[in-house]
Amino acid sequence: MDIFEKIKEKRGPLGQYAKGAHGYFFFPKLEGEIGPHMGFQGKKCLTWSVNNYLGLANHPEIRKVDAEAAADWGLAAPMGSRMLTGNSVHHEELEQDLAEFVSKESAILLNYGYQGMVSAIDALADRNDVIVYDSESHACIIDGMRMHLGKRFVFPHNDIANLEKQLQRATVLTDKSKGGILVLTEGVYGMAGDQAKLKEIVALKEKYKFRLFVDDAHGFGTMGATGAGTGEEQGVQDGIDIYFGTFAKAMASIGAFIASTENVIEFLRYNNRSQIFAKALPMPLVLGAKKRLELLKNSPELRENLWKITNALQDGLKKEGFNLGRTESPVTPVFLSGGVPEATNLIVDLRENFNIFCSVVIYPVVPKDTIMLRVIPTAAHTIEDVNYTIDAFKQVKRKLDEGLYKGQDIYAGVTS
Repeated sequence: MDIFEKIKEKRGPLGQYAKGAHGYFFFPKLEGEIGPHMGFQGKKCLTWSVNNYLGLANHPEIRKVDAEAAADWGLAAPMGSRMLTGNSVHHEELEQDLAEFVSKESAILLNYGYQGMVSAIDALADRNDVIVYDSESHACIIDGMRMHLGKRFVFPHNDIANLEKQLQRATVLTDKSKGGILVLTEGVYGMAGDQAKLKEIVALKEKYKFRLFVDDAHGFGTMGATGAGTGEEQGVQDGIDIYFGTFAKAMASIGAFIASTENVIEFLRYNNRSQIFAKALPMPLVLGAKKRLELLKNSPELRENLWKITNALQDGLKKEGFNLGRTESPVTPVFLSGGVPEATNLIVDLRENFNIFCSVVIYPVVPKDTIMLRVIPTAAHTIEDVNYTIDAFKQVKRKLDEGLYKGQDIYAGVTS
């Protein structure tokens, strides 16, 4: 069969909705400056879908540094991969600052978190090693393991008893292969908002020999007394052997980093293919990240306001009887009952009649007949935004419960 013909037939779980959903439910175009109120299809919406946790995207000091760095350096510098011609003192200073902030010896910058994580897993674990991972790990972890030539074992999400069983299996294999064991988990799970049981995982090191690699994309900058992440929040930062953080969430930028021992980071510098064979992170992004990290460290009021908004939103929704699942972070999933028709019409109602833009998640990401509204509070939101949203959610839930969104075509649920 011609591969193009196969593509026509094989739409994929989300691609089956492309014709009716593109541009509205998937690939929507948010317009204007990043913040709580943005444009969508010609009107202003209260936006709860941007991972701008600390409100840094349009912070005046950030905008100033970004603009000056772009004017001074352009987007080309430094040119080439860091191994050959693209290194700079600014890249190295940022790496050292990041390592110190998350209490590790050294760090390496990544151009993108996703590709960097995939490549790091490939570099760290060879065919003699065993990877043990949480079943709800992010797609970048899953894709990294697709490249792994050795064994991999999965444990049900946050099931520590089962994790121990997988470690026992892995130990039997590595005793024979002379390999090692790498345990992979997220710090904060970006969809459900709960935290990994890092304390319990670290405690297993007393019985089993393994290294712990934590993807803390949603925890970096938001969790812990200083914002150093979920390990700091749970008091086990030292037990995390390899720490991953991204600039795409709390730092509102592009790029990421991995922090660990000097030996591990040196190994990654010379073996992490996604960085060796790619152009260095452009200088404006590096200098912008340095400023963002400075504000993250020295402006605790940003994180305090994030949690003020988070607590007000989550407490208010719970008080009104909404199911927020198991969240322990700013990520706020709101679970409702209904299928695809109800989900599409509910979202249209929220966007067209209440001017609220939030993401909707349906099967296969969540179970069938489940609708998840994924709400991301930020330090830039206000209590007025929270109160308006809770009232709007109450109204759409009442309509959903009364069956007013059922059995209609996409967009047919728009009512005034």
